[in-house]
Amino acid sequence: MAEQILILDFGSQYTQLIARRVRELNVYCEIHPYNNIPEITSDIKGVILSGSPCSVRDEGSPDLDLDIFRGKLPLLGVCYGSQLLAHKYGGEVLPSEIREYGRANLNHIDTHFDLLKEMSHGSTVWMSHGDTIKELPDGFDVIASTSSVRVAAFKIQNEETYGIQFHPEVTHSSEGKNLLRNFVVQICGCAQDWTSDVFIDATVEDLRTKIGQDKVVMGLSGGVDSSVAATLIHRAIGANLYCVFVDNGLLRKNEFEEVLHSYKDMGLNVIGVDAKQRFYDALAGVSDPELKRKAIGNAFIEVFDLEANKIDGVKWLGQGTIYPDVIESISVKGPSATIKSHHNVGGLPDFMKLSVVEPLNTLFKDEVREVGRALEIPETIVGRHPFPGPGLAIRILGDITAEKVKTLQEVDYIFIQGLKDHGLYDQVWQAGAILLPIQSVGVMGDERTYEKVVALRAVGSVDGMTADWIHLPYEFLGKMSNEIINRVKGVNRVVYDISSKPPATIEWE
Repeated sequence: MAEQILILDFGSQYTQLIARRVRELNVYCEIHPYNNIPEITSDIKGVILSGSPCSVRDEGSPDLDLDIFRGKLPLLGVCYGSQLLAHKYGGEVLPSEIREYGRANLNHIDTHFDLLKEMSHGSTVWMSHGDTIKELPDGFDVIASTSSVRVAAFKIQNEETYGIQFHPEVTHSSEGKNLLRNFVVQICGCAQDWTSDVFIDATVEDLRTKIGQDKVVMGLSGGVDSSVAATLIHRAIGANLYCVFVDNGLLRKNEFEEVLHSYKDMGLNVIGVDAKQRFYDALAGVSDPELKRKAIGNAFIEVFDLEANKIDGVKWLGQGTIYPDVIESISVKGPSATIKSHHNVGGLPDFMKLSVVEPLNTLFKDEVREVGRALEIPETIVGRHPFPGPGLAIRILGDITAEKVKTLQEVDYIFIQGLKDHGLYDQVWQAGAILLPIQSVGVMGDERTYEKVVALRAVGSVDGMTADWIHLPYEFLGKMSNEIINRVKGVNRVVYDISSKPPATIEWE
């Protein structure tokens, strides 16, 4: 087991970003809810307490026994985590006189302390809190301040316990990565040896031990997650992996044939199944996004189960679940509000008596890509934009018909090919087109038209948790609009989505 940093989540929107920054240091870490702490083993080298939207002064706010860690493991409280440390041991946490949000500068930094070594006077940090630490408990020393926040950082005497009232994980904190490196490497003593090659070797060995001579069946989507997961399992058990690639009628133009060919070139044992009509029948008259997802999921299970039953003696189901899927399916305070259901998380129906194997469930998306490249998977797959499990069904607002799918496939093809032809594809995290349930008036030739509207969407992101719209060149957008309207029958208007996540989501449904 790799040495690791334990991150305890109090519900902050930035918790996953803390994990990303630690992983970038080639140090393994895991996020766990504050109220579901794992067994503390010798592999855990330090603990980070996340921020939270709550106040430590509120009744029922997140709380835990910090004596489990204090003096035993290095401990870093971030924002709420620092306030919890101060509050529990006799300090005073009060509402800020002025809400402290946004950039600030550390005008006092005591670099004698390991946490702040090599940080610059005036270093920019990102504040985001409604409370502030007014008084520290006895034995707590101030080690950094801003012009308005006296206790921007503190250390507890005679132990490696620190608190900071800013967020080092966000890029607005100019030396935040340096601070996290000081904590993880200098204070916790982590070796920075968690790499793609180490992950591959350990995972393949673990898969061989876990699966043995059993057979595994796995549904492939054409995306990077399932492709990398399948390659790892194939490297471990070879021909005992049986892959199923289903054409659900909701893929991109030519995608089924092209991806199936790529999989066979990779040496995977893959079966292609044309099930378009089954999915169209299941979606007939369905407009609600969640009902679409359920209809697609149920239809896929039916098709997949049919194919799996043709393979004698299958005991395992392979899945491309990645870490954000797992984290988003676990709430800090019980069941969380459903933003959208994840197609990779949620278990199997009772009639599929298979054990699940998820070799990527500790990795973020960009780490999956790194592993894929180390496995020498073709860049056409590793570098592909994420594509939703329900496919074009959630990019067609309203009910689904084969005609609507064909229209959107043509629009999407022009847009994605245009990004590639103009050297923009790799600058974008995810892109696609959305068919809107409205029509608009237009003029083509001398005739009035009343036809469909499509929206184009292109965003930049690291792991999909937050995203910003890409400022594509006006000339390119104009060219795409012209090509789409001229070449796709039934479309007379193209718009561009300039919403960020949050508050919007990447997909429209």
